[in-house]
Amino acid sequence: MPVKLEDRPIEQVREETIDKLIVNYSHSVISAEAFERRLDEATYSESHQHLVDLVADLPMEADSQYSRYKDTQLGPQYQAVGEQDSERLVCVLSSEERKGKWVVPRHLTVYNVLGSVDLDFSEAIFTHQHVTIEIKGVLNSTEIWVPEGVNVSTRMAGVLSSTDNTAPSVGGRQAPHITIEGMSILGSLSIQERKTLREKWVAFANKIKSALSE
Repeated sequence: MPVKLEDRPIEQVREETIDKLIVNYSHSVISAEAFERRLDEATYSESHQHLVDLVADLPMEADSQYSRYKDTQLGPQYQAVGEQDSERLVCVLSSEERKGKWVVPRHLTVYNVLGSVDLDFSEAIFTHQHVTIEIKGVLNSTEIWVPEGVNVSTRMAGVLSSTDNTAPSVGGRQAPHITIEGMSILGSLSIQERKTLREKWVAFANKIKSALSE
């Protein structure tokens, strides 16, 4: 006997609704305007029945191929081969940037003196679930960008420094967890989410739609 709709986890129902919206939009069943309007409703609705009703008129369902593609595009990427245990990044009177599909070591030590460091984990390949970023900075600026689904915690000590963490920690137990620790003197640390979840869904849907049209 199936579980009653109202007894199911609402986030699971929400994800199924969004998946169905994306599949039907990417196959041109609904317009871009209708997709984004329904996506907004699905993102904020707290009603199980409303979520189901949003896609009741849509004929196409998400299949296993779609689910595998979604995991590769939106889920954190892990790579067991060629694991890196530790690495140092030295930035003195300069700027350093890590972005794209870079391999994240278990422990990354950042020496930032009179410099600027930008670490973008949006497309990074994780070799470990638990990652530590140790910052040792003087008169420095460090910006860290994380995708939705990655947990972040900070244990920074500072002298006349600032730490601004606006990245939500909503990843599950198996999601990567980045711990940021260390010492900063006259420096700043900013931790932000690269994209909102809605922006990621729209970009993902448009990517599928573009691939299908080709």
